[in-house]
Amino acid sequence: MKQATQIGKTVDEAIDLALKELNLSYAQVDISILQQPKKGFLGLGAKKARVLVTEKELSPTPTVDKPQDVVESVDNQADISTDIVDTVDNSVDNVDNTSEKSESFPQPVDNSVDNSQPAPEIIEKTPKRRDNSKTIAAVQEYLYTVAAGMGIDDLTMDVEEKKGKLLLINLKSEKAALLIGKRGQTLNSLQQLTQLVIYKHTNHFLMVELDVENYRNRREESLVDFANNMADKAVRTRKAVVLEPMPSAERKVVHHALSKRLDVDTFSEGENNRRHLVIEPVL
Repeated sequence: MKQATQIGKTVDEAIDLALKELNLSYAQVDISILQQPKKGFLGLGAKKARVLVTEKELSPTPTVDKPQDVVESVDNQADISTDIVDTVDNSVDNVDNTSEKSESFPQPVDNSVDNSQPAPEIIEKTPKRRDNSKTIAAVQEYLYTVAAGMGIDDLTMDVEEKKGKLLLINLKSEKAALLIGKRGQTLNSLQQLTQLVIYKHTNHFLMVELDVENYRNRREESLVDFANNMADKAVRTRKAVVLEPMPSAERKVVHHALSKRLDVDTFSEGENNRRHLVIEPVL
């Protein structure tokens, strides 16, 4: 049984590192969260996520006959074969002695098929669907509680489950701006906290994507436009453009948006919440 302990900026990152170290998949392991990530204050007291990933125990190997039993079985078969050979030799001698007195005729062969035994029944098993109803109920209760604490009393939500492994939750309220926060910071933090609630209420892989009235789609579109404008500026001025710090998900959007452009390169700099993107012209 293999084990691996890993740390990462997030629980998901630590789990992925442990799975790569063990060369196993989620279905083959048990996951224990030893420590949740903590950002700290002004960079002080920050802690990384720490997880323990353990390989699940395999079913016991079926027993094998002892070598002595196999040898005795082979010896018995050999004795039986010798008896059969002796019987056949005696029969051949008898046939030779009577061949002059009688004419042999071919015996009819019975080609009928014995249908007395029924065909084996094939039983098809349908994969069991994961029941996430209790986890979803716990997540909804948590989100309603947080919203009430923010003074939001008209919160509604649409929950969509994707193949038992992903929850898409879209929140709606007249005070949507409170749930989103500056550049989506409140929404991102709320998604991380919701993921912790899921870890607490389920023992299998289940991720959540939290959105507020399709804010993430609108934000992605604006990021793509912004990225191209900054890339044009870098090419025009022939100088690198440094963007403000942004979450990893938004940095990925910018990287992807500019990956097909041949006139600029992008890379990340900084640590923790000060990590940012640099757009550099290709001279």
